[in-house]
Amino acid sequence: MRIFLIIIGSVSLVLGLLGVFIPVLPTTPFLLLSAAVWVKASPRLYEWLLNHKLFGEYIRNFREHKAIPLHAKIISVVLLWATMSYCIFVIVNEKLWLQIVLAALATAVTWHILSYATLKRG
Repeated sequence: MRIFLIIIGSVSLVLGLLGVFIPVLPTTPFLLLSAAVWVKASPRLYEWLLNHKLFGEYIRNFREHKAIPLHAKIISVVLLWATMSYCIFVIVNEKLWLQIVLAALATAVTWHILSYATLKRG
């Protein structure tokens, strides 16, 4: 079971990393899943994740404050809509049903991101 949890955490970490670059993939939930399974399976990996220069901040902010920094919200929403707009108007420009699905997905993800409190610094 320990090896299975380490694999799940590793796959989740890769998906979280991809989420930094692909707006439709949510970074924080995947990193939280990695932390949750690694805390039981591998305290060493869990500590590495919490102390990681990039990933640790996502987990600590969310765990402690249940909030997302304003700059992360802005970047996420702008990249999400830039990517989705390109897909909607260039890639699937002749399939109305798919355009509607992508717009609905982008709207839902935007709502989800904005539904979290904004982390205030200081």
